[in-house]
Amino acid sequence: MLASTQELLETARINSYAIGAFNVYNLEGVKAVVNAAEDAASPAMLQIHPSALRYGRSSLIALCLEAARSATVPISVHLDHSTQAKDIQAALKAGLTSIMADGSHLSYPENLKFTREMTQLAHQYGAVVEAEIGRISGTEDGLTIAEKEAKMTDPDQAVEFVQATGVDALAVTIGNVHGEYKSPPRLDFDRLLKIRQRLSIPLVLHGASGLPAAMIGRSIQLGVCKFNVNTEVRQAYMSSLQQEICHDTDKDLLEVAGAAISAMKSVIEDKLLLFGSAHTAHLHDTPYAHLLASQSKMSKML
Repeated sequence: MLASTQELLETARINSYAIGAFNVYNLEGVKAVVNAAEDAASPAMLQIHPSALRYGRSSLIALCLEAARSATVPISVHLDHSTQAKDIQAALKAGLTSIMADGSHLSYPENLKFTREMTQLAHQYGAVVEAEIGRISGTEDGLTIAEKEAKMTDPDQAVEFVQATGVDALAVTIGNVHGEYKSPPRLDFDRLLKIRQRLSIPLVLHGASGLPAAMIGRSIQLGVCKFNVNTEVRQAYMSSLQQEICHDTDKDLLEVAGAAISAMKSVIEDKLLLFGSAHTAHLHDTPYAHLLASQSKMSKML
């Protein structure tokens, strides 16, 4: 079923687990996420990165929305890391009701201005907005951010930012990185605790690929209710294609595609278990869950 991102995050937060948000690029990726979520009886999110949006355009959005509607578990569809107003507007017009307005590459005043404008636009469509304060290093989807450009999220600045922009969820930078961790990850949980103590909206952690279970669990305890996963799923897809094609050149196209789906699905299922969302789909199919999300959104508007 096509679900509200707001409802998914709020229900996850109140029940102390996190939603897995997985970047998708094609039918195989979409099927892997939905199949894994259904087998695990888990909610999940299909995420479209701007690079994937430029590649698949409105057809990719339509594919994700239809897959979510047809799923037997709650699935929401989200535009990830969008830095361009035109992309956000196009996604909203195409039917997305969940977007990330990413102004983290801008100065703080410019980020605030961009995010406030995109939030006002998205809310006109009834859409949920995630934003980012601080800047995450690493490489993903052709975008590289040097470690020296990374900036941790300031807890006090985060409060000001949320109040000024009206965003619905906040991605934080506490030592997490996009892509592969080149050294053992070190997350600043004291910083995360201070942010959680100051903010009531859902918190998001990007760069969950490669984080050990103990760090995932501690992040959830401190209020993170959405993890973004891309690198490990992409690697499973590419590795499967290489293995299938190189080892048996006579294999049928659909056999190769099926093997890729299975490889990605295995990674995704592991993440759903790690995030604690497996066997929680029933929590989202109640009047209370939808009321909770509605009340949360209303409280921020007052």
